[in-house]
Amino acid sequence: MIPIPSGVRVWIATGHTDMRRGMRSLALTVQEILKRDPHAGDLYIFRGRRGDLVKILWHDGLGMSLYTKRLDRGKFISYGLCQPF
Repeated sequence: MIPIPSGVRVWIATGHTDMRRGMRSLALTVQEILKRDPHAGDLYIFRGRRGDLVKILWHDGLGMSLYTKRLDRGKFISYGLCQPF
């Protein structure tokens, strides 16, 4: 388990994202579309088209990390606007 400090905001991107995209491309999306700094310490979650895969982008103060989670069964649900939770 990776400890996430309290106060970190979690941003969930709406719709689906091309899961072939890597760390740099997703960070560029955060900068250009969300107008946010991907190095500020917030978590950014991107969902794949089929809904069984998410990628999480996070800068922990030392470096950028990209985490991937794929479900064996079920789907991640995508909600309305991209906002912090």
